[in-house]
Amino acid sequence: MALLEIAGLVFRLPARPLLDGVDLSLPAGEIHALVGTNGTGKSALAYLIMGCEGYRLDQGEIRFDGHRIDGLPLFERARLGISLAWQEPARFEGLLVRDYLSLGRNKADVEDCLQRVGLSPADYVNRKVDKTLSGGERKRIELASVLSLAPRLVILDEPTAGIDLLSIREIIKLIGNFKQRGSAVLLITHREEVTRIADRASQLCGGRIVCSGDPESVAASYQGRACRRCDGRECHDG
Repeated sequence: MALLEIAGLVFRLPARPLLDGVDLSLPAGEIHALVGTNGTGKSALAYLIMGCEGYRLDQGEIRFDGHRIDGLPLFERARLGISLAWQEPARFEGLLVRDYLSLGRNKADVEDCLQRVGLSPADYVNRKVDKTLSGGERKRIELASVLSLAPRLVILDEPTAGIDLLSIREIIKLIGNFKQRGSAVLLITHREEVTRIADRASQLCGGRIVCSGDPESVAASYQGRACRRCDGRECHDG
């Protein structure tokens, strides 16, 4: 049985369907890349899985561990073990890194999670999660927080976005940490080289999954399509 199963998902914008009949399954412990150009609805799909405000299905269903969750609020989905690392990491003015990562965990756990994302605990536990941190530092701290939760499913939304965020090598190392802890990962990206580091991959185009399977094959399909930004119509090989 799949850990995450999405069937017939439809999500409409005022002008058009953004996601139109999406089917996707993700077994426990799998690293699954979801690749597509800007405008395909990759982030919208992440927000629908997480249950973010303003994101509700028009049709279809989302199941987690065999149970429907598309009617549950975000906090209940989080309790089930679903976590989302946002494309743009949050700032929390006045909140120290150690407090952001604590959530009832001991000092050793906090320090271990920081080390796993490439940050020195001595340099960061007393820093504030605010504008004094670079985008890359905030992204790493956010991912340390997700790692500390040991989620059953973690959704990484464009982890390489921006000049100062994570490199491919860092993403590979980070994913290894999640996998060691038993988490499944839905890796959302617009880059074919990121697709290739997954166990399995799917391509989103024109609001649908147009191919799914071996990451090399999916990356080649994605690279061969002519579109640079999705206009809502399925592209043809170019």
